[in-house]
Formats: sequence, structure tokens, C-alpha cells
Amino acid sequence: MTSFPSPDRYGGIRAFVAVAEHGGFAAAAPSLGLSPSAVGKAVQRLEARLGVRLLQRTTRAVALTEDGRRFHTRCVQALAGLAEAEAELRQGQGEPAGLLRVALPPLLGRAFVMPVLLDLARRWPALRLEVSFEVRTADLTAEGVDLAVRIGALDDRAGLVARPLGAQRRVICAAPAYLEARGRPLHVEDLAGHDCVVEARDGRATPWPYVDETGAARTLPVDGRVRIGDAQGLAEAARAGAGLAMVPRWLVADDLAAGRLEAVLEGVFDRPLPVNLVWSRTPWPSARLRAAIDALVERYAAAPPWSA
Repeated sequence: MTSFPSPDRYGGIRAFVAVAEHGGFAAAAPSLGLSPSAVGKAVQRLEARLGVRLLQRTTRAVALTEDGRRFHTRCVQALAGLAEAEAELRQGQGEPAGLLRVALPPLLGRAFVMPVLLDLARRWPALRLEVSFEVRTADLTAEGVDLAVRIGALDDRAGLVARPLGAQRRVICAAPAYLEARGRPLHVEDLAGHDCVVEARDGRATPWPYVDETGAARTLPVDGRVRIGDAQGLAEAARAGAGLAMVPRWLVADDLAAGRLEAVLEGVFDRPLPVNLVWSRTPWPSARLRAAIDALVERYAAAPPWSA
């Protein structure tokens, strides 16, 4: 016979509801896996804690008091809610359900990640999505983000898991008309005589990383009359003839193929930026998180388009 656990308010509530529904301690005992005396003691502890009489006991029957009837109604509702919550969790272990919060880099996220997430939402009607597009690095734990895509070197923040998805290649390019007028740079030093359209964040120009003739990784401080905080804007400025711009290669692949833009210093300014899926470490990842990770890995792990 299962012994009753140490004082447990929910155990007492379940015992009380069972007695009320079965009409007695002995009748309720089998459904709880307890002895009739253990059931009686559980209800007594509950009544003592509440300071009210819930059941009217006679030698022949057990009936609810007025307080017991009111409390029974609320207890039944509460236990039903707990059962529903448990059922949702069990279902969630099998198929994606509930809210998935995702933080994405604006351009790569819209172009490549969103189609995968929207496909998941179509396949799983119980799945809800909340997606933000941020240049900054989101704090997953503090902001309640389930999954993020990050471009660039990762910090060693504890509690996070990363899954590599290739690397984003970059290119310095300009409109052919600009290059005809100003000349094509052949060396890093030649850039000093050119208009550079630079990426600026928080009022600061972002330097251009490159690899020197010895193979060492370096950065070149750059500035220009045109500063733009968005890669799409940089590409548009380059197409308009404003100068040289460093942009993701995938973003201007069609322009390069069609001759609207021309790449310069190929291989020098092509230090790839790693792309990673990042999520908080947990021994029990939800079905919705696993589904999103698996879908993105399946789509992009083998041949990510941003690495071409």
C-alpha cells in the first residue's frame, strides 16, 4: 500500500476532491492509491491548514459543508487547469506548440531564416512565432529569446549553445562608372585615394577587416562622406556611384553577375564572418525549439547561400 507523503497541500486538495466525488474516504482511497485512513488524515491536515470544516462526517456518510461546496468548486477548476497544463507540456514534447521567440540579423534573417520559420508555422498550427530583427546582440536569457542567429565571432557567454551554419563572405565593390572615373585600387594603400561608403553604428565607422600579404588578419580604419548603418543601404549607395562599399557577397551577387557592380581587391577583404544558431543551454529543449533548429540546419548546414 502506498504511504501518504509528508504534508502536501495539493495532495490534500486531491484527496478532498476525491472524497467529495466518491462520497466517502474508503470509496476515494483506490483512486488515490492510498488507504482510507491516509485519505482521512490528508483531508484533516487540509482542514487544519485552512481553519474550516470542509466535510460533515457521520457514521454512514460524508457530505460537503457550505464552505466545502464553495472550496470544492474552485479546487475542481484548479485541478482541471493543472491537468490541461500537463497535457499541453506532454503534447509539446511531441510536436511544436506554443510561442517561439527568435532574434535575427535584419538582412540575412529576412532573406533566409524567415522563410524557414514561416514554413514551420504553416506545418504546425499550434506553433506561434515572435520574431525581432536587431543589429545588436540580444541577451537571450534576459530578453526571453529562444533562438538567435548571430553573425560574427561569439563571446564566451556561459549557458549558451552554438551551432555553426557556415560563414558570411564579404566583398568590396563599386559601380563600373565610379571605377572608370577614379581608377581601380590594386593595393590596400590605394583605398586612401577613394571615396568609401562606410557602415556606421553608434556614430562610429566600422573598420574593414583584411588579410595582408603575410596572411595576417588586420583591420583598416575607413571613413567617408557617406555613412550608412545598413548593408542594403551600402549596396544601394555603391550602385549609385557613391564609392566603394564592403557588403555581404550574397547581397550583391546578382549585381556582380550583371555588371552593375564590380568587385575589387578580391581575396584581400574577404575575411568570412561565422554564422551561428545560438540558444540557451537546457537539458529539455522544447519541441518548438528543436523543430526550428533542425529545420534551419537541414536547409542550410550543407551549403549556406551566404557562404557562396
